[in-house]
Amino acid sequence: MDRRTRGILCILSSAFCFALMNMFVRLSGDIPSMQKSFFRNLIAAAAALVIVLRDRKVSGIRKKDIPLLLLRSVTGTIGILCNFYAVDHLILPDATMLNKMAPFFTLIFSAIFLKEKMPFRTIAAVAGAFIGALFVIKPSFSNPDILSSAIGFIGGLGAGAAYAAVRALGKRGVSGPAVVLFFSAFSCLVTLPFLIFSYTPMSAMQLGMLLCAGLAAAGGQFSITAAYKAAPAKEISVYDYSQVIFTALIGWAVFSQIPDTYSFIGYTIIISMAAMMFIMDRRDANAA
Repeated sequence: MDRRTRGILCILSSAFCFALMNMFVRLSGDIPSMQKSFFRNLIAAAAALVIVLRDRKVSGIRKKDIPLLLLRSVTGTIGILCNFYAVDHLILPDATMLNKMAPFFTLIFSAIFLKEKMPFRTIAAVAGAFIGALFVIKPSFSNPDILSSAIGFIGGLGAGAAYAAVRALGKRGVSGPAVVLFFSAFSCLVTLPFLIFSYTPMSAMQLGMLLCAGLAAAGGQFSITAAYKAAPAKEISVYDYSQVIFTALIGWAVFSQIPDTYSFIGYTIIISMAAMMFIMDRRDANAA
């Protein structure tokens, strides 16, 4: 299997897993985002630790990789916390679409820090995606969800920066399980004090939902790490938008959520920009 096909399959798997994660997070009920994040990352850390110990891949981390791992962990943790807040306060498709601004931010950060080329058409597509995001956010003082939408948008920025760091770590040869373990452990340590000093009691059902969210997140985390290690963001990022389809179906079937007209317009613009970049990049690749 060539690297691009492997990256596409991994990113589709990641999209489905993260859609399930959002569903379980929502089903867990009124629990602080910090507490949800802890359980989400605890499962991922345990799974990554087993793989690292079994395959001894932790040796792939060198001292010079620590700053990038910290950057990936800080931005990824911010992305998770903001996304969980958005999932709790917005309809699932809106929260997901704002988080799906991450691939556009990945392109920006990859161009700045990894020196990956960003032609004018890509810049135009990124600008178009930001316009689409405004339709989803609906910035106005009359919108009661403006704060939640803005936090969801910040979550997409954090995730985009994290994926760019994953791309850089992949180029350095750092193994995917090692990256997931470092990030998950870091996020657990950051959220642990909030869990200790302001723990919210949970029912067995709520704990079960969070554990399921953690399992789904672990699958998504391993898949997205493998995807961006296998291929550049510009070749595979468009397939990440399959999560919007998965989430919209789940939101309708499980929560009876239907986005409004402005949100649908925003979805269309953002996905169209991603599709345009993909088609043009494929055309250039075929011509070459």
